[in-house]
Amino acid sequence: MKKPLAEFIGTFTLVLLGCGAAVIAGADGTTGIGLAGISFAFGLALIGMAYGIGPVSGCHINPAVSLGAVAAGRMTISEAIPYMIAQVAGAIAGAFVLWVIASGSAGYEGGMGANGWGTGYLGEYNMTSAFVFEVVATFLFMVVILGATGKGAPAAMAGLAIGLALVVIHLVGINVTGVSVNPARSIGPALFAGGSALAQLWLFIVAPIIGAVAAGALFKSGLLDADDA
Repeated sequence: MKKPLAEFIGTFTLVLLGCGAAVIAGADGTTGIGLAGISFAFGLALIGMAYGIGPVSGCHINPAVSLGAVAAGRMTISEAIPYMIAQVAGAIAGAFVLWVIASGSAGYEGGMGANGWGTGYLGEYNMTSAFVFEVVATFLFMVVILGATGKGAPAAMAGLAIGLALVVIHLVGINVTGVSVNPARSIGPALFAGGSALAQLWLFIVAPIIGAVAAGALFKSGLLDADDA
């Protein structure tokens, strides 16, 4: 149970601190940390967990990443299933704790840092923009993960490279979808936000999986695997 427990804790941390940065610290750059601050919150949470639980489970903390690793031949589907269950459970637990904390404020309006698109959501991008961003961003994120954790890469730098990649993805994409690239990160907040967050949740499950599996397949083919260069 060590690996699933590590994945639970890691995903719990990512959702609580990443989404918490948006809900509690504020997206308004004047009175809060702004979009750049939220971007770094997600990336720094991932970096911390990469070094904290990476030696135990590899710190996937993302069902799409686990499926991408399966596609790349780095783990089996039977190994991935407990990871994914733990990741979703950790995300729900993190969202619950965030909700308990945030709802204690008199000014709380029910936001959970949930992902979305369309009228009334951040940059009001349409569904096509949201889908394309999530597929491409997850693909690129998975390329960084698989490359940084390959046999020829400096292991000590992997967590930093992956975390900084997540920061950049957020800097570009928060106004598009709030940035998922992680089905678990989307599921947890959506369950508490309800409404359109739940109605649009399918995109944040399907698109990241497509992107991650595509990247995994590319590495499996040997086209991007340093071992086959």
